[in-house]
Amino acid sequence: MVPLLVPAAGSGRRMGADRNKLLLPLGDRPVLHYTLAAALAATTIGEVVLMGQEKDFPAFAEIVEALHPVKPVRWVVGGATRQASVYAGLMALPASTTGVLIHDGARCLATPALFDRCAAALAHREGLVAAVPVKDTIKEVVNEKVVGTPPRDRLWAAQTPQGFAYAQIVAAHRQALVEGWEVTDDAALFEKLGWPVAIVPGEETNLKITTPQDLAIARFLLQAHCQNQP
Repeated sequence: MVPLLVPAAGSGRRMGADRNKLLLPLGDRPVLHYTLAAALAATTIGEVVLMGQEKDFPAFAEIVEALHPVKPVRWVVGGATRQASVYAGLMALPASTTGVLIHDGARCLATPALFDRCAAALAHREGLVAAVPVKDTIKEVVNEKVVGTPPRDRLWAAQTPQGFAYAQIVAAHRQALVEGWEVTDDAALFEKLGWPVAIVPGEETNLKITTPQDLAIARFLLQAHCQNQP
């Protein structure tokens, strides 16, 4: 079993909200409830560590209590950026850790099966990222002018979970501190160091809640899922 780090220190700025977007309602539960429920249902997750702001810890405690977890769930103070929060989470794990998964709290529709696939792949990979092939034609744009069209058959949309050998991801984050690297996902640190990152098939419904539109789509997908349950 592997530990799972969940960055949960964000704000609701792009949502137009006055609080952490993970605490916004999705159906009759907060967004974070669904993220944690799926992670705790995965057979390969041994512990969940939330990285958040201290002001949100009472709300985290209420969400966790409602889930009645049989696995440990704890939280540590995150940083000013996602990258800093992940590093804080890594430092909260024991030095004996061999591998770790990292999953954005805002990806609340990931399934337990996806967590288990990523954990299984981590047993024989140094680094991995859940991803899905890009369907749209992508244009590279500079100053509102198209400057290129990369081949679509080589493009994948990165998701989380992402998984890494623990010693290597810690070393990568420490190197980022020295070099001043700022990245939007942890796999990018491996890429900068020339370390291999494998693809694990993700899920089309594993969207990230960033805007009000995303929240509306997640609400629709969640309702559709519930209606399809026996």
